[in-house]
Amino acid sequence: MRVDIPRVLKFRMRVLVVLLLLVTSFSCKEQSQIKQSSPRDLFPGLFEAVQSSRIFEDSKTFTDCTPRREPGEILEDYRKQKSSQGFSLRDFVEANFEVPEHAGNDYKTNRTAGVEVHINELWDVLTRTPDKYRQYSSLIGLPYSYVVPGGRFREIYYWDSYFTMLGLQESGRTDLIENMVNNFAFLIRTYGFIPNGNRTYYLTRSQPPFFSLMIRLLIESKKTKADSILKANRDALEKEYRFWMDSGNNTQQASNHVVRLPDGTVLNRYFDKGDWPREEAYNEDIGTAVESKRNRAEVYRHLRSGAESGWDYSSRWFADGSTLKTIHTTDIIPVDLNCLLYHLEQLLAEAYGHEGDKKAQEYMKTQMRKRRDAILRLCWDPRSGWFKDYDWKNSRQTPALTLAGMYPLYFNLASQGQADTVSQVLQQQFLKSGGLVTTLKRTGQQWDAPNGWAPLQWIAVSGLRNYRKEMLAGEIATRWCRLNVRVFEKTGKLLEKYNVADSTIQAGGGEYPNQDGFGWTNGVLLKLLRTKLASGN
Repeated sequence: MRVDIPRVLKFRMRVLVVLLLLVTSFSCKEQSQIKQSSPRDLFPGLFEAVQSSRIFEDSKTFTDCTPRREPGEILEDYRKQKSSQGFSLRDFVEANFEVPEHAGNDYKTNRTAGVEVHINELWDVLTRTPDKYRQYSSLIGLPYSYVVPGGRFREIYYWDSYFTMLGLQESGRTDLIENMVNNFAFLIRTYGFIPNGNRTYYLTRSQPPFFSLMIRLLIESKKTKADSILKANRDALEKEYRFWMDSGNNTQQASNHVVRLPDGTVLNRYFDKGDWPREEAYNEDIGTAVESKRNRAEVYRHLRSGAESGWDYSSRWFADGSTLKTIHTTDIIPVDLNCLLYHLEQLLAEAYGHEGDKKAQEYMKTQMRKRRDAILRLCWDPRSGWFKDYDWKNSRQTPALTLAGMYPLYFNLASQGQADTVSQVLQQQFLKSGGLVTTLKRTGQQWDAPNGWAPLQWIAVSGLRNYRKEMLAGEIATRWCRLNVRVFEKTGKLLEKYNVADSTIQAGGGEYPNQDGFGWTNGVLLKLLRTKLASGN
């Protein structure tokens, strides 16, 4: 089952990809990273031993270690030594691998200078220069400089980067925005999609597709005509679209990221190609699969696909609405993902229009209309007054009310009446003293109450402003910024997530401690402060 794309578009995409590969100026050594293996593949036996023994507090640490010599030599020595008396696995790893530090680990905050100065200093602290190729490292080298989120997140992340770019725009760092866009275009042209992050163990999945919004932001930041930037990146936009719309000629109802409903409606889901434990969360995934008492490969796929959503993890993916062991991510058509793909179709239609390609433009406009109609038909729930995800296996909406329901407002898909109802529900049920909770459920997962996250505050605030809900938008922005600034003044830190219901308690949940840095928090906070959306700060 492959979604039908006109022959002229297929031909155009093939030709452009071939030409771009031919003119790419990277060396053969850099291009060889395409074949680079992940730590699980490079160190069979040793990898499982290290992860299961928990010699590092964080499962991600070993996946980010760099071997000091050939993997074959390390493995041979490990097999010879592991049964010997007094053998220490930790000592062996530290002798044979470079253990990474947290990003921004050495930075000292000057709280008296204020939060805006802090953010502008952090851009340089969190910026990484073009990567030098390091054989057998899990890091995928990028040709341009980029900003990492911070803490354990030592690499670029796909959807994080858009919200980081919002702050870079306010700081006048158009150079970094353009470099990061170019890096993502490089990843698309090299791998056919943008991985979760630039690590080899992320090459089975992507993340929420914000590339088209990055292009739009770059156009705004450079204050230039759209046609030149769209022309330079059209091939990458097309290839990104093909990645999400490719069902691999499979005749099943759902294949890869594509779901075809009985009435012919085509929408998308999150779907990781792997069905084994995530390398960076090895023990956690095995534990969940064992607890679930379900087919392990199936559970691993749902967990990995939940990671692709960026919401890892949330009650929105749980069949029972409460426990991770019931996760069924690939059974769900997410409202936010399909709104993002609507924007990608919209930008492609615009790109074709600039080039005078009427046939391609009309095709994309048709796809936009079909997707918009499907979102409104399947995801709008008049009883709750909210946009919900859709469970395609059971042909019904999922019960969860989450901030993903704000995406139709962000992309101007909702009617004014729907926006009026959504804003009431948002104010009555989601708004807390420190901003918006992510969901209405308390499950202990990090993408549930009482936690709030910067990207979703921005989506909600911007969506409300699209429908002239300025007062509520301003109140949300004020509460969020006030919480961010208060924590900064107390601790000198800007965090990955916040407890918006009780500011005296740090946000929790998830598979790792709350991280400091932090890219998308910095970006959204600076954007809200500079655009005067928040008052009283």
